[in-house]
Amino acid sequence: MITFKYDRSFWRYSLLSLFFLLVFACGISASVQGRPMPVSSVDSVSGQAVKPERNGDKKFNAGEMIMEHVIDCHEWHVAEIGNLHLTIPLPVILLYDGRLYAFSSARFHNDTHSYQGFKLEPEGPRKGKIVRVKENPIAGNSAPAVYDFSITKIVFAILLSSLMLIIVFLSVAKAYRRNVDKAPSGLQSLLEPIIIFVRDDIAKSSIGEKKYEKFMPFLLTIFFFIFFNNLFGLIPFFPGGANVTGNIAVTLVMAVFTFVLTTINGNKHYWIDIINTPGVPWWLKIPIPLMPVVEIIGIITKPFVLMIRLFANITAGHIIVLGFVSLVFIFGAISAALGLGVSVVSVTFMVFMNLLELLVAFIQAYVFTLLSALYFGLATIEPEHHGGSEIAK
Repeated sequence: MITFKYDRSFWRYSLLSLFFLLVFACGISASVQGRPMPVSSVDSVSGQAVKPERNGDKKFNAGEMIMEHVIDCHEWHVAEIGNLHLTIPLPVILLYDGRLYAFSSARFHNDTHSYQGFKLEPEGPRKGKIVRVKENPIAGNSAPAVYDFSITKIVFAILLSSLMLIIVFLSVAKAYRRNVDKAPSGLQSLLEPIIIFVRDDIAKSSIGEKKYEKFMPFLLTIFFFIFFNNLFGLIPFFPGGANVTGNIAVTLVMAVFTFVLTTINGNKHYWIDIINTPGVPWWLKIPIPLMPVVEIIGIITKPFVLMIRLFANITAGHIIVLGFVSLVFIFGAISAALGLGVSVVSVTFMVFMNLLELLVAFIQAYVFTLLSALYFGLATIEPEHHGGSEIAK
């Protein structure tokens, strides 16, 4: 049996890491809206229909369907039964001209997609964004900007998953304090191997025995946040299905946190390696500081790579699965028998992709956490290991 020395300060810092990650991710994600509410939707989750559109003759658009499921929006679609769309409207919070506006997104379910002078753009380059309806079109673009702090689908999913993570880890921490020097049970036995894996195979090996504990709360938070939301995104029904880690605003916030922690904790030798890289010919430093510029660009590109890698891999997985779903409808429009035949192949590949996505969910959490730990290790490397760092580079 492996015992842990996780005192209250450890869990306090873990929860603080999750809290700040949650706040910043929600703040940025709220400004990334996706598809507009359809007119043929309902006013609330109760299912009261509002003038459904007659779209029986409308051709199936695979690209539109895929993007509607991948991007963010102001409602949570639960189910569709005929012309009845069961949705959960989410709060709209706007700041305009010094005034705060708050109302349900169901208010946009009308012919004009507008309410209280605000409009949810149904088409065009600003599709899915809330804009101010111009009372005087001749006035031009001099009107104040609309600041959107709405609780969108992605934000709601972040709040929900973060709440569940907090409940789970508080219960695990309580179990550790209650069952000291006893074999783990329940959630302890499930999470302890993962925590050991992050500690031994990621933190210790990348940062070192002396300084890894300082970064463990952040590394554990970022690992379980990504892993949990990756798994939650594979659930096809409410409250799952939200593309949290496939939202570039969320991955941007996590990458910025890694960048800030790396920059703050960088020691003297880390910055010397950047400004005056050892082993590089002098003519690459003087008179034009070519190598320092390259090193500084590298500092910026590291979090950018973290952001794009997670965003692209998760989004690509969802698009592939939805692509197989689209094949059924595309071939079904040609012939019912052809659609039935293709459905067998599509469903088979969908099951395979979903099983593969379970593996990807863990791999992407591992890669993001490992790279973050490597950046922390390079920033805090000791002088006596300086030569080894150069080889690692």
